[in-house]
Amino acid sequence: MRILKVISLLLDYPTETLVNGRDELEQAIIESREISPKQRGALFELLELICANDLMDGQEHYGALFGRGRSLSLLLFEHVHGESRDRGQAMVDMMAQYEAAGFAIGVKELPDYIPLYLEFLSTREDIEAREGLADVAHLLALLAARLEERESAYAGCLRALLQIAGAEPHQAVAEVRAQVAAEPRDDSLEALDKIWEEEAVDFMQAEQQDRCSSLSSAPGKAREESAVPLHWVDFQREGQASVPAGEVGNV
Repeated sequence: MRILKVISLLLDYPTETLVNGRDELEQAIIESREISPKQRGALFELLELICANDLMDGQEHYGALFGRGRSLSLLLFEHVHGESRDRGQAMVDMMAQYEAAGFAIGVKELPDYIPLYLEFLSTREDIEAREGLADVAHLLALLAARLEERESAYAGCLRALLQIAGAEPHQAVAEVRAQVAAEPRDDSLEALDKIWEEEAVDFMQAEQQDRCSSLSSAPGKAREESAVPLHWVDFQREGQASVPAGEVGNV
């Protein structure tokens, strides 16, 4: 489903590659029949904003929008598991899903990074891609509502994904709007300072527990650590040439 690759690129960190591929992306949006004219218009609007404005300003805006606080994190499991141990296992399971489909593991993004997940789904059969989006539809609706609250054009990407998943975007977002309205904003400087302080305390406590654990271990016995694969370089089917993830020429 080619439109998923387009949305993947739009949701990713803006680069010159994206800007240079504008015409190709516009054509892919025009030809998409998986989303309505209204949703196609929203994607056109976002593409116009990214390409018509200074790239560095766009990158700064992107970082401020998605990099401050956790509520707009583009990591799926951030919203499901937070920092719990379950998150590591969920990432391992997602890696296994990718590997089972014949994709090579690399070193670029966490497996639950939404643009990466969309690129994976773009290579699957339509029914599988729609089911994959339906599995995370509630999270997509929450992100859409939070982006709408910030009057961000990026909300159009999430609404388009909801439609592809089989949901009515306006209704899906409306159902979570009250929840979002009751949430405290976590992108203020005060909120970010609080998160940093909590993470610092958690880190020191974990470090102290690790030291105690190592002291209580039998001499000469190395502590076992679970190896959680963290990143990807590209999507590569077995027996095919490697193609960098996010390359516009693949749309």
